[in-house]
Amino acid sequence: MKWLGILGLVALSECLVTIPLTRVKSMRENLREKDKLKDYLESHPYNLAYKSDDSADPDSATHFVPMRNYLDLAYVGIISIGTPPQEFKVIFDTGSSDLWVPSIYCSSPACATHNVFNPVRSSTCRVSDRSIHLQYGSGMMSGFLAYDTVRFGGLVDVAQAFGLSLQEPGRFMEYAVFDGILGLAYPSLSLRGTIPVFDNLWKQGLISQEVFAFYLNKKEEEGSVVMFGGVDHSYYNGDLNWAPVSKQLYWQLSMDSISMNGEVIACNGGCQAIIDTGTSLLIGPPDVILDIQKIIGANESHSGEYLIDCDASNTLSDIVFTINGIDYPVPASAYIQEGPDSTCFSSFDSLRGSLLTSDSWILGDVFLRLYFTVFDRANNRIGMAPAV
Repeated sequence: MKWLGILGLVALSECLVTIPLTRVKSMRENLREKDKLKDYLESHPYNLAYKSDDSADPDSATHFVPMRNYLDLAYVGIISIGTPPQEFKVIFDTGSSDLWVPSIYCSSPACATHNVFNPVRSSTCRVSDRSIHLQYGSGMMSGFLAYDTVRFGGLVDVAQAFGLSLQEPGRFMEYAVFDGILGLAYPSLSLRGTIPVFDNLWKQGLISQEVFAFYLNKKEEEGSVVMFGGVDHSYYNGDLNWAPVSKQLYWQLSMDSISMNGEVIACNGGCQAIIDTGTSLLIGPPDVILDIQKIIGANESHSGEYLIDCDASNTLSDIVFTINGIDYPVPASAYIQEGPDSTCFSSFDSLRGSLLTSDSWILGDVFLRLYFTVFDRANNRIGMAPAV
């Protein structure tokens, strides 16, 4: 699910230019349709069992922010904004570039169920009169721009531009397990005239290397982490394989092919792929995705999800994504996900409503749980290796 769009997607400003990657029905929506979403959220409260260590050694080469895994649908970490700090749960999203959180002035029902920022309570906050609008694949926010100190993983980012919401329409945002979004894509995707969080970390000399990396744990709620300024080699096996960024907007690269049992089933002759931590599924062109659903035996349900026999995870072959000459197998146990009532779903879905080219793919958390991923801004490349 482009579960958020989370993300993945966009950046704009007063001109309201939107670049939505996609709108994909998710297992979360399946829960909602079966009236089970609220029960799940109530049994999995927002409060994390741990917090990012703001007292960590400021001279440490690598800064870690733990993230909680919600049903393999979203990975949420804690940041704080302001003086004294006000805490928020955010998605660290490589598919967008802006930071925003709800404000105390927000009138939407979504803000009543999430942490909200109060500018008056922060001695370091500077509010601007600039209105903003951010549109994501599964939600949106309208609000205004402010500047304040942002803290996470022992890092203290001063005078950081961020959005404060006034409106977050729709039930999606109301039931989201996160308060806001912290974008990690390129500055060219950010609000005009602002500097994204990661660029400020580097500009202010807070990190020793211009890199960040993700380890996404499978199924377990704890253990996932995003790291800034360095790479912890204990999170992956073997060597990192690097691929150049093909377009400095999203974290985009050129993919050679997608194959199964040695036969190319998609991306024949090459295509583009976005590496997006804000998307939970594997997203591709509608006609190609339909062919893949047929190959793996998935059938569309009345809700629009593709159902598949759970036993197929033990019999179907790997689907191999080849990037820069390196094969990245995704086993059936990864591209088939178990939902409520022991129902299983295909982890493939169609790219819709996007300004990306028609042959583009989005490799979301289904892929990233298998491969530790390094985002190297200094060299504009992405490194991947099998996750431990």
